Amino acid sequence: MKKLLIALALGACVAAPASATTASYSFNCLTNSNAANCGIGQAQLFMDVSDTLVASQVLFEFRNTGLAASSLTDIYFDDGTLLGIAQVINGAGVSFTPPAIPGNLPGANNASPAFQTTAGFSADSDAPVSLNGVNPGEKVGILFNLISGKSFADVVNALVIAGGENGLRVGVHVQNFGNGGSESFINNVSPVPEPGKWLMMLAGISVIAARAMRR
Repeated sequence: MKKLLIALALGACVAAPASATTASYSFNCLTNSNAANCGIGQAQLFMDVSDTLVASQVLFEFRNTGLAASSLTDIYFDDGTLLGIAQVINGAGVSFTPPAIPGNLPGANNASPAFQTTAGFSADSDAPVSLNGVNPGEKVGILFNLISGKSFADVVNALVIAGGENGLRVGVHVQNFGNGGSESFINNVSPVPEPGKWLMMLAGISVIAARAMRR
């Protein structure tokens, strides 16, 4: 009985939904030119997709959270529920302008199906490229207008569909790793739990486990 209660608690935590207004995503390395660089990008890069006060808009915010040298310099969007870029919101030390050059994500053919940037759905850092990119501790936001009738929930659903029909994928190109290399990444389809939710999950597990042990 004790083991069953603990197992049920763990299952409930895994199934807990992401925030109703923000969903955060990590990235998976697409080009795999260097394992160490891929590991840094996968550990440090996150994309927050947030609802806004304007029902017809969604904000994508890209963060570089770690300490290892790396600069996110190009951002690409592949189809989905988006109509067009409304605004680029540069954080301190960051300067991005649409569209990105090159016009498609480097290593796009490594994705399945191949990543194809939608016309006008991209932005990159201004020269000097690496300096104005998203370096450790920095962020950049891209505010999108949505197709008429589409909502934040539709955007999240499109990210789950990914490369399927009506799906949405987001790719980023990262340069200036410590060894001078560069890699491309594509968003994972499942949101990552927020730190606060992890704490609540652990607290819930502890309470249920303690009660089970008393019995």
